[in-house]
Amino acid sequence: MLGLRDLDVSEINHILDTAEGFEQISTRSVKKAPPLRGKVVANLFFEDSTRTRNSFTLAADRLSADVIEFTQKMSSVSKGETFLDTARNLEAMGVDIVVVRHVASGASRLLSRSISACVVNAGGGFCEHPTQGLLDIYTIRKIKKSLEGLKIGIVGDIAHSRVARSDIWGMSKLGAEVILVGPPTLMPPKVDELPVSVSYSLDDVLEELDVINMLRIQFERMGGNPFPSVREYSHFYGLTGERMQKAKDDILVMHPGPINRGVEIESEVADGKNSVILEQVKNGLAVRMAVLFLVNQAAAEKA
Repeated sequence: MLGLRDLDVSEINHILDTAEGFEQISTRSVKKAPPLRGKVVANLFFEDSTRTRNSFTLAADRLSADVIEFTQKMSSVSKGETFLDTARNLEAMGVDIVVVRHVASGASRLLSRSISACVVNAGGGFCEHPTQGLLDIYTIRKIKKSLEGLKIGIVGDIAHSRVARSDIWGMSKLGAEVILVGPPTLMPPKVDELPVSVSYSLDDVLEELDVINMLRIQFERMGGNPFPSVREYSHFYGLTGERMQKAKDDILVMHPGPINRGVEIESEVADGKNSVILEQVKNGLAVRMAVLFLVNQAAAEKA
């Protein structure tokens, strides 16, 4: 499970439909199911993470798998061991599924060609974050019933966002019109080759949007400052209470987290009636349970 660009519409819908079946497990008094009993899931996170790591850990646990938690600072990588050697050593211990987050865009694809265990991309470089894209789509589909014909705005730091890329591929394949919004300095290279339209003004497109996904400015990934000041960026591209008055009454406000309140989105909007940010987090658990279940099922069928 490396990216949504690799999947067709039926495969994406199959994952989403499977997630629906797993959603009710979290409402039980005993929040466990046996599909991955006896399996081992290793979380290889070479970057800091809160939501994604904990969501995968909880998803594996609820499917009754054993979980190995890996952090670079507490591993032999800090002593010079390579990324592939680390993964191969874990596989030798009987790991069945490797969930990997890495600063390099091609890390999960390289790993999938180098080990026999299933590989799930939990975010790689500027490339993709497929389970975040899936949970975004799942959240929209659950509320709007379908993505067909919806106008979805992705606003902010598109250039450095792997979430944006997964959203673009997944949402466009399911029939949505995706509009990228932000300053020219935060647009990805070759944006004209993506299945999107582009606007450099949030105010010009806000009234049209059915869904708006506000991205965090990823200062840690930038070599310089792509705009004069945070205050200026927030003035032109921040989702404020005042701006929301121009939006549709039923617009969905999304954010992949972590939120920089007061920069890309004001607190009153992030916590307001149109916000589905916490729904995204909740739905992410069911989606990741579905992904772990399906990659294990595919491996079993292949064997």
